[in-house]
Amino acid sequence: MLSANMGKKLNIYVKDYVVFDLETTGTSCTGDEVVEISAIKVQDGRVVEEFSTLVNPQIPIPFWATDVNGITDKMVANAPTFDKALADFLTFVGDMVLVGHNIHTFDMKFICRDAVKYFGKTIGNDYIDTLPLARIYLPQLGHHTLTGLARYYGISISGAHRALNDCRMNQQIFERLAEEMKNPSEEAKKVKKCPRCGSPLKLRSGKFGKFWGCTSYPNCRYTKDAEENSIYEE
Repeated sequence: MLSANMGKKLNIYVKDYVVFDLETTGTSCTGDEVVEISAIKVQDGRVVEEFSTLVNPQIPIPFWATDVNGITDKMVANAPTFDKALADFLTFVGDMVLVGHNIHTFDMKFICRDAVKYFGKTIGNDYIDTLPLARIYLPQLGHHTLTGLARYYGISISGAHRALNDCRMNQQIFERLAEEMKNPSEEAKKVKKCPRCGSPLKLRSGKFGKFWGCTSYPNCRYTKDAEENSIYEE
């Protein structure tokens, strides 16, 4: 939903939500554009509806972006532009909570930027990022990529890096993470969390010694002097 203020980042499980994902021409929310947007609506923990469309970015798609997601200029030539696709997405979402992987630092920036550009308001939906949740509740894993988490849970990664397939993976992962949140492991209980954004803290070394820094840096710049008897290091 459109709003004067951006929604809040949550660190909880909800039964009703919309998982969404973008494919883009690159990683910069200042110069790159969306080429695909997909979403899955979930009610009471069950998938009820899907939404997906290619998007004409009105700029050439770099070859390296095509190499990742398989989307070409020819495929998007007759696709809607993002003002139309984003409007349809917002209608699909309504006021439901948004869920996605790494959306706090990536996807939300794109859709909020373009909501302001096309409609004069930002995205007011609260949202949940499964990346920091995975880092908190699965600290034993070396990496927390979407495909890495899917492999860990035995979820198919077929069609990865296309938006709808990534949404399907992420929805299953979020439900599995909900179980981790209900019954956290002993390792997860030791993870220190940022009091500002809820992301895990990481023990770092600086000019004046060790300190706890938020793993969402630079989006969150929370730091705290390290305790002498710290019990957890990532």
